[in-house]
Amino acid sequence: MIDRINRFMRQVPTWPLYVAAVIPPAWFFYAGVTGQLGVDPVKAMEHKIGLLGLQILIASLCVTPLRRYAGLNLLKFRRALGLIGFFYIFLHLLVWVVLDVQIFSQIIADIYKRPYITIGMGAFVLMIPLAATSYNAAIRKLGRNWRKLHKLVYPALLLGGVHFVMLRKGWQIEPLLYLAAVVALLLLRVQVRQKITRWMSRESV
Repeated sequence: MIDRINRFMRQVPTWPLYVAAVIPPAWFFYAGVTGQLGVDPVKAMEHKIGLLGLQILIASLCVTPLRRYAGLNLLKFRRALGLIGFFYIFLHLLVWVVLDVQIFSQIIADIYKRPYITIGMGAFVLMIPLAATSYNAAIRKLGRNWRKLHKLVYPALLLGGVHFVMLRKGWQIEPLLYLAAVVALLLLRVQVRQKITRWMSRESV
């Protein structure tokens, strides 16, 4: 069954993901303009797009464990998921800056004075070099350093999860579950890497 799915996935192009990625934010914008997002459509749009970005980035982190433990090979889609996740987080920030706060001095003040915004901005800054080097020429130019650079996704996702928890005040279950999922996936990758290191050390003896 898994082999059939993998064969099918090898034939599926990645470009439909990029096309489909435009639909949710376009719908949120339309829903906000037409009064379908409640009394504060800007805040609703901001939160929905940000949460979608976090979900997509968590999905990108699931690609490697799915391949190692379930045999499901979705590696060809990982770059697309990462870029789409970054796109949503960028839109989340853009809505906050342009439609929500609007005043530049207030934006700077919020970044410095509100810890959850500081942490969220830190996560976004960490993702910028990842998005900027997610094309074939950059991968070839950076060589092995590309993999090291793209490990920034781990602290970026962790900060994103913390940002969500702090945004939803009062220790709500939903953001804690997202943070727990990020932590679990990161711990899983650490354990896998340690096992590989131990296996390589035995082989070299």
